[in-house]
Amino acid sequence: MTEPAPAGRGLLRPALMAVIAVALVLLGGGLAVALGVGRTPEPSADSVDAGFSRDMSRHHLQGVEMANLAPDRSRDPEVRQLAFDISATQTNQVGRMEGWLSLWGLPPSGGQTMAWMGGMAGSHSGHSMDMGQSDLMPGMATQGELAALRNLTGTDFDVEFLRLMIRHHQGGKEMAVYAAAHADVPAVRRLAGTIADTQTAEVTTMARMLAARGGTPLPAP
Repeated sequence: MTEPAPAGRGLLRPALMAVIAVALVLLGGGLAVALGVGRTPEPSADSVDAGFSRDMSRHHLQGVEMANLAPDRSRDPEVRQLAFDISATQTNQVGRMEGWLSLWGLPPSGGQTMAWMGGMAGSHSGHSMDMGQSDLMPGMATQGELAALRNLTGTDFDVEFLRLMIRHHQGGKEMAVYAAAHADVPAVRRLAGTIADTQTAEVTTMARMLAARGGTPLPAP
């Protein structure tokens, strides 16, 4: 007479098979990575992914610079909160973009500004050229504008800060929209789309705030 299997033995085999299956999947995945199977090539220096990460990082850093002036110069809680949100968000995004460039083995700067956008690169360069600073990307403030902003306080600061930041957001949006549509790396496309959506919403908010404080917007870049 055959003795019944010890209790639990019937459950052991499926569990063991599951562990083996997971191990095989992990082993196969490791081999695929090692062999380059299914791996997306790292972006080149002149790719949309790299160009966007470089240029938007630089564009963002000026936005952070302007936002960081608010705590010492504005007495308006709404303006101070907006500036804090912009500084925190864009600092985080710069960290992500510079992190990607490091992972791809690419420098955080260099290359012709916005060349990765092809024929669209020079379509909105009038602000930079008119101010005699052709290295500025659309929407960016000149050194003279930044110096003037640093000398303002109170409502005068609030109005000029909103004027410059609205134009800054408008100038950066085109890069974000282009990268969201043309970048190869999914994470880059997602971030670019987030930037475009966020800055569109913030421009609407800032336009309302500017009007409430008696200001008028600068010409769009």
